Amino acid sequence: MSDDDAVDVEVESPDDAAADAARTNGIADATAEEPSGESAGANGDARDAEALAAAVAEHDEALAREVAALEAELDETRDELLEAEEEVEELTSKLARVKADFSNYKQRAKRKQDEIRERASEDLVERITPVRNDLLRALDQEEGSDLRPGVESTLEKFDEVLADEGVEPIDPDPGEEVDPARHQVMLRVESDQPSGTVHEVYEPGYEMGDRVVSEAKVTVSAAEE
Repeated sequence: MSDDDAVDVEVESPDDAAADAARTNGIADATAEEPSGESAGANGDARDAEALAAAVAEHDEALAREVAALEAELDETRDELLEAEEEVEELTSKLARVKADFSNYKQRAKRKQDEIRERASEDLVERITPVRNDLLRALDQEEGSDLRPGVESTLEKFDEVLADEGVEPIDPDPGEEVDPARHQVMLRVESDQPSGTVHEVYEPGYEMGDRVVSEAKVTVSAAEE
C-alpha cells in the first residue's frame, strides 16, 4: 500500500479523553439535580391548589361563624319580640279590666245617685202628701165656704208638682180588687160591693214609679151574713 492510500487516523490523547468524560459527568449531574419543566409546573399547580383549598376552607369557617352569629342575633331578637308581645297582651288585658271596672263604677255611681235622688223625692213626697190629704178633707168639710175655690186651686197646683215628680195617687174605685201591696185595709164593712173588694177609700196612697210611697187606706166589703 502506498503512502497516498493511507487513512489518517486521529488518535485522541489521554488528556482529551479525560476532559470529555468530565464534561459528560457534569451534564449528567446537572440533569439529575434540576427537574424538568413539566415536573416544575406540576409542583406549582399542586401548591396553588393547596393554597386555594386553604383559602376556601378559611372562607367557609368565617362564613359559618358569621351565620352562627346572625342566627344567635335572630334568636335573641325573637325572644325580645316574644317578650314584647306578651307585655303588650298583658297591658291590653289590664287596660280592658280597668275599663270594665271604670264602667261598672260609673254604673254603680249612677244607680247610687238615682237611689239618693229617689229617696230624697220619696222623703219629700212623704212629707207633703199628708198636706194634700188635709186639703182634700177641707174640701169635703167646706162645701159652701168661700175658702173652697182657693183650696181647690192650691190642690191643683199641688197635684201638678207631684205629677212633675212622677208621683201618682193610689185611689181605687169601689168594687176594685184589694191589692195588699198598694192598699191598707182599715175595716171590713157590710156593703153592696162584692165581698173582699174596696168599699171606700179612707185616705189615698201614693206611688212613685214602681215604688209605693204610701198605701191607700181603704175599707173592704165583707160578705153579708
